[in-house]
Amino acid sequence: MTIRHGINWDKAQALYQAERDAFIKRMPRSRELSAKAAGHLLFGVPLHWMNDWSTPFSLYVAAAQGARFTDVDGHDYVDFCLGDTGAMFGHSPKPVAEAIARQAQRGYTAMLPSEDGVWVAQELARRFGLPYWQFALSASDANRFAIRWARAITHRSQVLIFNGCYHGTVDDVFVDLVDGQPQTRDSLLGQVYDITRHTRSVEFNDLAALEAALQDGEVACLLAEPAMTNIGMVLPQPGFWPAAQELCKRYGTLLLIDETHTISSGPGGYTRAHGLQPDLFVVGKPVAGGVPCAVYGFSAEVACRAEDAKRRAPPGHSGIGTTLTANLLAMAAMRANLAEVMTDSAYQYMFGLAERLAAGLRRVIEQQQLPWCVTRIGARTEFQFTATPPVNGSEADKILDSELEHIVHLFLLNRGLLITPFHNMILVCPDTTEADVDRLVAAFADFVRQVC
Repeated sequence: MTIRHGINWDKAQALYQAERDAFIKRMPRSRELSAKAAGHLLFGVPLHWMNDWSTPFSLYVAAAQGARFTDVDGHDYVDFCLGDTGAMFGHSPKPVAEAIARQAQRGYTAMLPSEDGVWVAQELARRFGLPYWQFALSASDANRFAIRWARAITHRSQVLIFNGCYHGTVDDVFVDLVDGQPQTRDSLLGQVYDITRHTRSVEFNDLAALEAALQDGEVACLLAEPAMTNIGMVLPQPGFWPAAQELCKRYGTLLLIDETHTISSGPGGYTRAHGLQPDLFVVGKPVAGGVPCAVYGFSAEVACRAEDAKRRAPPGHSGIGTTLTANLLAMAAMRANLAEVMTDSAYQYMFGLAERLAAGLRRVIEQQQLPWCVTRIGARTEFQFTATPPVNGSEADKILDSELEHIVHLFLLNRGLLITPFHNMILVCPDTTEADVDRLVAAFADFVRQVC
C-alpha cells in the first residue's frame, strides 16, 4: 500500500479511473463538441488553460445563473469555482444583466467617457480609499499599466515580486526562485530576454530578504497580493505588512497591491479590511460582475507624479490603455455591480457561508486524521495537503499535488459540485445556500472515506 498525503494512493488511483469512466458515459454531447472543437481550436479549446481541468475532455456549459450552471448534457451543478473569481458574486447578477441590456440599446463603445464612469470612480475612491482611478480590460492589463506608471514616476526599472506570485499574464512577474536564485520561469512561452534583468523575487513573509532587495534604491514598485492565492493560499504573518510598507517608504519603492483574488476579503478588499496603504491598487475579474473590466487606483501623491510624468513626456503613444478600455458597456455593468451586488450585506452573507464550509472541511480532516489544513480569506476557502499552512511560495509549491487535486475535483464534479481546477480553491457567492455548502462537505467526506 502506497501512502501519499495521508491517503491510500492505490485506492485513489482506482477511484480516479472509475470517475473518468463515469464522466465519459454521462457526457456524450460534451464529448461530441470536444471532438468537433479539435478541428479548429488550438488544443481543442478557446483558451489552452481550459485543458487544465480534471476531465478526460472538456465539460461544455449551456447556461449559468447565480451559483449554478447546466451543461450541454442536461446535468446541473453547484458552482464553487465561479469563473476563478470572475463570477464571484454569482453568474449573471440581475442588476448587472439589466444594466447591460439597457446599455446595449445605447451603444457599446465610443472611446469617450460616460456619466457611469464618473459615478464608478467616485465609488471606487470611497470603497478602496485611493482618490484617483483608471480602467483596463483585465487585471493583467491593469498590472502592466500600473508597472509602467511606477517606472515612469520613479525613473527606476526594477520590479519586485514574491516567489510563486500570480498577477495575470504580465511578463515582468514570471520569475521564480530556484535554489534561492531568481530565474525566468521555464514554462513562459516565447520569452526572448532574461526577465531577471528587470525583476527581482523574494519569499513572501521574509522581511530581511525584502529589505535586501529594496536597499539599493533601484526598485520602482513592489507588486504583491496582500495574501498569496494562486500557488495555494499563503497568509501574511502578523506584523508583516506594516513592516513591509515601512520598508517600501524608506527606500522610495511604490507599493502596488493586486486584489483581484483577495477582493474576497470584503467590500474594500484586504486593503481596507487590514489597513494597508498602497500607492497603487489593482482589482479585476469580478468588479463588473463578470464583464471584462479592471480598475487601478492611485494615491493622491502618486497621481500627481503620474500626471507630471505624462506632461513631461514627448507627445505620442504612452503604451498605456487600449481603445476598448472603459467602454460604455463595462462602465454600466460596473456601476450596477458596485451599487447593487458587491454590497456589505452580500459579503457578510458570504463570510458566514465560507466559515461554515471551512468548519465542515476541518471537521472531516480531523475525523480522518489527515495531515491537511484549511485556509480562508473572507469568501475564499481552500484545503491544502499539509498539516501546517505554508508561509511562502516555496513551501506552498512543495505541497501541491496536481494528480491528487484532479482526483478530488473529478469526484466532486461527478456529484454536481465544481471547484477551481487550480489547487483546491472554493468560493461562495450571494446565491450559494447553506444546503449547497453542506452538500459539498458531505461529498468531500465521502471522497476521504473512499481513499483512506
